[in-house]
Amino acid sequence: MRLHLCAVGRLRAGPERDLVDDYLQRLDRTGRPLGLGPVTEHEVEDKKGGGMVAEAVLLSRAIPEGAALCVLDERGKTLSSPEFAQTLAQWRDGGRQDAAFVIGGADGIDPSLRARADLAISFGRMVWPHMLVRVMLAEQLYRAATILAGLPYHRV
Repeated sequence: MRLHLCAVGRLRAGPERDLVDDYLQRLDRTGRPLGLGPVTEHEVEDKKGGGMVAEAVLLSRAIPEGAALCVLDERGKTLSSPEFAQTLAQWRDGGRQDAAFVIGGADGIDPSLRARADLAISFGRMVWPHMLVRVMLAEQLYRAATILAGLPYHRV
């Protein structure tokens, strides 16, 4: 199952970019034998200032047809890492060719896009900067692959 990280904004060179790249490289090595990956990053920017609605249009274009859609939203479900891994496995084993993970802009995700999601998840009740959310998502995708592979990275 191909994975798509769809985010508003560009992640420029720096520590966050380095972390995302590291976790995505690890995921590629660990996930591909499990049928997870590769990961493609889709970065969109609303240069015309259309807000959440315009961002939703741009994000929608980045989401492959038929993909399992997961939005990251503070109102979403909080999952344990094993629950997240199990969700990925169910999508993969259910025949999904793609899974898209959407990180909205500063104002969040437009309700129309959120309504289309198969799953909305939250990394807690606090609001996180979008750059850190991307790092956290990359790490959790890698962690999910290690859980499914039975590797010791995730300890209970």
